[in-house]
Amino acid sequence: MDKKRSKKVTWKDYILSSIYTVLIIFQLILFFFFYYNHLGLDLLVYIGWFIWILTIIFGFLPMYTFRKKGGVEKGKTYIHTTKLVDTGIYSIVRHPQYLAGILLNIALILLTQHWLSLIAGVIAVIIMYYDTLKADSGLIWKFGEDYKKYMELVPGLNFVLGIIKRIRRQYENK
Repeated sequence: MDKKRSKKVTWKDYILSSIYTVLIIFQLILFFFFYYNHLGLDLLVYIGWFIWILTIIFGFLPMYTFRKKGGVEKGKTYIHTTKLVDTGIYSIVRHPQYLAGILLNIALILLTQHWLSLIAGVIAVIIMYYDTLKADSGLIWKFGEDYKKYMELVPGLNFVLGIIKRIRRQYENK
């Protein structure tokens, strides 16, 4: 895919990410300084750490994948892709870094087990989900019909469904 049109980014495009960033920082402060395992429910802590590991995977793989397959110009950051990437982690979910953010919120809720973390986490997850819808809209604008076809094949955030769909596509292509 050739380099497509780009959209001018303004300060308004950063409002949602600023809000959920503050909420995540708040949760991290609760986690590191005040309320680790507040209710003493160890099973939730183990699940929370497992989800945190998933956060790391979904958070960092896109950087590698975009650099390798996204047509990023030398000297630019990985987010400056010029090609639609639909392989690797992007064959499972369209928005792995948003998914990482959502999973981080869930992990922090489980690790702190505190109502303040729950409220901040739920609000952050809702805002992140809404931001993925905005991202899809912008990517349709940037990549057109190719992105719409990609949306039909790969779920936005549901990695379990994404794995199932990827396995099905592999069997269909044999």
